[in-house]
Amino acid sequence: MAVQTKLPYDKDYIKGFSAKHNEPEWMHSLRQQALEQADVLEMPKPDKTNITKWNFSTFEHDADGEVIDSLQDLPNDIKVFVDTEKDNNIVILRNQTTAYQRLSQDLVDKGVILTDIFSATEKYPDLVQRYYMKDAVSFDEHRLTALHAALMNGGVFVYVPKNVVIEEPLQAIFWQEDDKLGLFNHVIVVAEENSSLTYVENYISRNKDERTVANIVAEVIAHDNASISFGSVDNFAQGTTVYMNRRGVAYRDANIEWALGQMNDGNTVSENITHLIGDHSSSYAKAVSVGRGDQTQNFTAKIVNYGKQSNGLILQHGVMKDSASAIFNGIGKIEHGGTKANAEQESRVLMLSKNARGDANPILLIDEDDVTAGHAASVGRVDPLQLYYLMSRGISQQEAERLIIHGFLAPVVNAIPIKSVREQLTEVIEGKVY
Repeated sequence: MAVQTKLPYDKDYIKGFSAKHNEPEWMHSLRQQALEQADVLEMPKPDKTNITKWNFSTFEHDADGEVIDSLQDLPNDIKVFVDTEKDNNIVILRNQTTAYQRLSQDLVDKGVILTDIFSATEKYPDLVQRYYMKDAVSFDEHRLTALHAALMNGGVFVYVPKNVVIEEPLQAIFWQEDDKLGLFNHVIVVAEENSSLTYVENYISRNKDERTVANIVAEVIAHDNASISFGSVDNFAQGTTVYMNRRGVAYRDANIEWALGQMNDGNTVSENITHLIGDHSSSYAKAVSVGRGDQTQNFTAKIVNYGKQSNGLILQHGVMKDSASAIFNGIGKIEHGGTKANAEQESRVLMLSKNARGDANPILLIDEDDVTAGHAASVGRVDPLQLYYLMSRGISQQEAERLIIHGFLAPVVNAIPIKSVREQLTEVIEGKVY
C-alpha cells in the first residue's frame, strides 16, 4: 500500500512562494525539480515501523507571525527557553516569520552569520547554494526529502568564518503558533577551518487536536580542525507528525557533538547521521527520548567512519510509558580505508508501563580490519533493587522512580550547553513522565 501525499500545492504555487521570498533562480529551480520528484519517489522505510498511514499531507503551508520588540514580550512558555538577560546571538521564528533577531556586533564584525534562511538566501545566495542540500542531504533521497525541498518554508543559516572561535552559544527558536501550520524547516550550520561554535535549537508547538506536519532537515558541516556542538529540544505536540533528518559532515581533525532532546508527543521518525570524512575526525551523538500515550517513534543514530583514526560514539537513552512504542537503531559503520577507526554505541530503553514497548538495535558494519568497535543495548523496566535501596532510605516510590529516570537520562540532558534550555528540557521530561 502506497502512502498518499497528494498536496494542494502545484508548480504555480511554488513559483509564487519563491518569488514572494525573492529567491534566486537556483533555489526556484530546485523547488520545481523536487516537486516533480515527490510524485515518483517512494516514502522512506524506517526499520520495523510502518508509516503508510501517518499524516504527511494535511497542513497549511504559509502563515504570518508578528514581530516582538523584546524577549520580555514572549509568552511564558516560550520565554523559559531563553536567557532574557542576554538578548544577543538568537533568532526566533514565529510561524516561520522572523519575530526577533540579534547578533552581537563583535561577531558581525568577524563575519559570523546567524539569520533566517530566506534572508540568507537573498543576501548570501552563493554561500547558501554552496551548502544547501549538497554534501549532507540530497533532495531526491525519497519522497519526504523531495517534499521538504519543494516546500521549505523556514529555517536558519549559521556560518562561522575561518579561525573564529565563538564562546557564547547561538540559539534558534522555532515557534509554531498557528496550530495548522506545517514546518518545512531547513537548518544549515557551517564552521570553516579552525573555527568553533555551539548552536542550540528549540521546536515548540501546542496543536494537540489539529493535525499538521514537521518535515525538517539540518545540515551541519565542520571543515578541517573545526568544532561544532549542536544541541536541541524538540517539543512538537501530539497533532504533529514529525520527520526529522539531521546530518553532519566532519572533515580532517573536525569534531561534531550532538545533544538531542527528542520530546515530541506525536508520531516521529528521526535520523541523526554523521559522516566522518577526514582523518582524525570525530563525533559523539547523544540523544534522549520520552514517549507517552499511544505514539510511535523510530530513532536512528548512525556514524560512518571514512577517515583514518576517526572516532564515532553513539549514546541513546529512551523512556517509554503508557502504550508508547519506540525503535532505537544505533549504527556504526567503518568503511574500507578507515584504518584504526573506532565505532562504539550504547542504546538503552526504560519502560514504565506494561503496555509500553521499546526495541534497541545495535548494528556494526565493518569493512576494515585494523579497527576497534563495540556496542551495548538493553531494554527493561525500573530496577526493583534500585527502588528498594532508595525507598529504604525514606524516599517514596514515586520520588525514587523520578530520581532513577533523571539519572538514566542525565548523560544527554547535562550535555545541553544553555542552562535555561537544559532546565526546560528537565521540566519537559518531568511533565511527560508524571
